[in-house]
Amino acid sequence: MTSTIVVTGGSSGVGLAAAKQFAARGDEVVLVGRDQQRLADAVAQVGQAGGREPLHFRTDFESFAQVRTLADQLRDRFSKIDVLANNAGGMVGEYRRTEDGYEATIQGNHLSHFLLTTMLREQLRDGRVVNTASRAHVQGSPDPERLEGDPAKYNPWQAYGAGKAANILFAAEAARRWPDVTSVSFHPGVVRTNFGAGRLTRFFYRFAPFLVTPEKAGELLVWLATAPAAELVNGGYYVGREPARPAPHARDPQLAARLWEASAKAAG
Repeated sequence: MTSTIVVTGGSSGVGLAAAKQFAARGDEVVLVGRDQQRLADAVAQVGQAGGREPLHFRTDFESFAQVRTLADQLRDRFSKIDVLANNAGGMVGEYRRTEDGYEATIQGNHLSHFLLTTMLREQLRDGRVVNTASRAHVQGSPDPERLEGDPAKYNPWQAYGAGKAANILFAAEAARRWPDVTSVSFHPGVVRTNFGAGRLTRFFYRFAPFLVTPEKAGELLVWLATAPAAELVNGGYYVGREPARPAPHARDPQLAARLWEASAKAAG
């Protein structure tokens, strides 16, 4: 049976690898990416894997207006979305506020995915949301009262960690609020991609010898999207195919609830 799968951050890395695997299974893949050329290249690769050109949308997740447009386009096109893979995101090297007034890392990694997911709530009934998190969540915790960030205290790794912790908290809180949707988060491994801010970090993520390939990480995303729901822990955080215990701040239900309310207010 063909499933409809939306993959954000689908133009490179883990998202592209998973999208090609979904397409090869015969699923209807919808690609979302920020860079027009990379998205066009990804469309060609996914089309080759699945035998047909995938639907695709260029969207910058640092813009709520663009995310709302994306959600409206998806709602117009689909009455049901089987899987939403919230995979877009990354590290921002220096403090930057978006046009919406929020720190760019938390908006690109969490707030825009919160907005997209909640706007697609009806389409996701009896479906699944898979959030790409990271073990880097141990390095930072989101502050629901300060989503605009503090330029004087900005650290790219702490900000990235806070964004990834937000992904874990969001999955857990969505499971509590929306029991008809299976919501999970996962650590894809330290993946060989063009990830990072700064030359040294990018060099590490391309050439370190122990890195996981995007294809291997993509396999985990596909498994989380397609395994029987009864075999998964709803709201769980996965490392490999096993649920894991995230850092204390990333499993705090009070923080998760506060973050949900603050995210709803921020995203309008």
